[in-house]
Amino acid sequence: MVKNHYYQDNEDIKLYMKYIFDKETIIKEYEGDWDDSKVYKETNDDRFSYAPDSLESASDNYEMILDAFGDLSGNYLSQVAKTMDEQGVKFNAGKVEFPPELEEMWEKFQEAGLLPYSLRRENQGLGIPIIIQSLCSEMSGRADLAFSMAMGLASLSETIERYGTREQIEKFIPKMAAGDYGGAMALSEPNYGSDLPNVKTKAVKQEDGTYLITGTKVWITNGCGVTKDRPAVILTLARTGEPDSGARGLSFFIVDGKDVEIVGIEHKMGIRSSPTCTVAYENAPATIIGEEGFGLIRYAMGMMNVARIGVATVGVSLSVAAFEEAKKYAGEREQFGKVIKDIPAVKKILERMEREVYAMRALNLETARTIDMYKWREARLLKEGKSEREVRKDEQVKFWDKIAVLFTPLSKFYTTEKANQLTYDSIQIHAGVGFTEEFDVAKLYRDARILSIYEGTTQLQVVAAIGGIVSGLTDKGILRYYLDEMMGKYTPSNNTKLIREKIEALVEEYKNIEKAEDRDYVAFEVVDSTSRFIAGMIFEFNTNILNDKGEKEIAAKRFSMVEQYNIDTLATIESSFVKLRSSRAIS
Repeated sequence: MVKNHYYQDNEDIKLYMKYIFDKETIIKEYEGDWDDSKVYKETNDDRFSYAPDSLESASDNYEMILDAFGDLSGNYLSQVAKTMDEQGVKFNAGKVEFPPELEEMWEKFQEAGLLPYSLRRENQGLGIPIIIQSLCSEMSGRADLAFSMAMGLASLSETIERYGTREQIEKFIPKMAAGDYGGAMALSEPNYGSDLPNVKTKAVKQEDGTYLITGTKVWITNGCGVTKDRPAVILTLARTGEPDSGARGLSFFIVDGKDVEIVGIEHKMGIRSSPTCTVAYENAPATIIGEEGFGLIRYAMGMMNVARIGVATVGVSLSVAAFEEAKKYAGEREQFGKVIKDIPAVKKILERMEREVYAMRALNLETARTIDMYKWREARLLKEGKSEREVRKDEQVKFWDKIAVLFTPLSKFYTTEKANQLTYDSIQIHAGVGFTEEFDVAKLYRDARILSIYEGTTQLQVVAAIGGIVSGLTDKGILRYYLDEMMGKYTPSNNTKLIREKIEALVEEYKNIEKAEDRDYVAFEVVDSTSRFIAGMIFEFNTNILNDKGEKEIAAKRFSMVEQYNIDTLATIESSFVKLRSSRAIS
């Protein structure tokens, strides 16, 4: 992988942090009235020693964290990624064996204090909003997806933070924050992947209020932990109700990874140093999170926004890596008396890759913003003693939660599909050598393939997004309100305005298809076109900010990129119209 400082070498992220990141709003949403700083002044509690007490100190803190992530990711993790991939994880005598380089990198991030980047300060985390977490994850994922995934699983502690008892929090969160335990989520079973309401793993309540779990879970990332001596805290979905009780009979549990048996790992085409485990529970002791019967519908599904944006972010990561590898190779490889980046056919691919990276990052960071806009206010209101019902009625929480519920599947859909395309493009630019394992693009291509599958396939993201698009564009729909607000803050280009008109017409075309199964058949086209429109609009909005801030030369180049991106989008929409009209004719 390209060796560099992954924060300092990324002009787009640096410009985002300097001009586009809405510090005043997001920092205040996260920090409240500088609550953590006040706790430190009153108690001298070391957990809050770095808590900021002003916008400036918060901004400086975020910059310091991003700089540290960029350094470790680009100068160290990236340089052992290939070795870790070649060695992979192995299963021997009931134990998972990790590459030694992975263990060394875990210790490096642990010593730097960067592992708990997704935890709040009160639980010994770094205390940063989702936008900053996403940028950290993008940089580590650019270096190595498998390692970044292991770090990102610490975000599962959020469910324990939110719904767990004080005893559960004190027992498990410090271990995860210190990096002594990893995280894992055990939902799927041999016959039930996406069909979670029918899982069979059974939890039986004991006299002391604890539970014993029996069953088998499959496809459990890092179910064995993160290294040989660091097991996982496994959040487990199990049935407490009758066998036919569906989703209402499922509850959510915390299980110590030391109390389960790893019976095997998958041999995968990509992310080879990430263990995908089959986990056997044989009367494994467990404690319940929250109430019985809400395991899937409240607790597991409540993690969905953060889970989706986590995968969407690494879609950006691999796309950046693919583009940088392609750009480097094309600038060095000579054919016909010139470097291949100057050959029009290659230049065209590189230019398309670059604008796609900018657009997908713009969409992903805006999605992170939508989560930041409700998540921290929600947590603060609950801490103040408001009931869940009262919090759900709060206008700000309600609005931004609805936007996030739409944007997270859109972002996950868009960036993961594009990551597959861009890694493909990078191999094409490398030509024959790209098909070998000599260059890193083969690894990127293999790794990218899982992104449109896990945490909900592309097809499930379409199902999750289509309703929000259709209802959101009605006269009083929430998406229409959001678009009006965003497009009212700047002067959109003629093509952006035209694309919006076409999207609204496309949705009407979709609604006029009579049969539900025919609508389902072409829902992909509506989601694809809409995600491109929103990504392009945000890309253009951000470019206007750069222009207004005096970055005229950079903005001029990006306006040209936005225009070409919009042309690509118009072509996509016209194709979608043809398919929808064909579906209506068939109906």
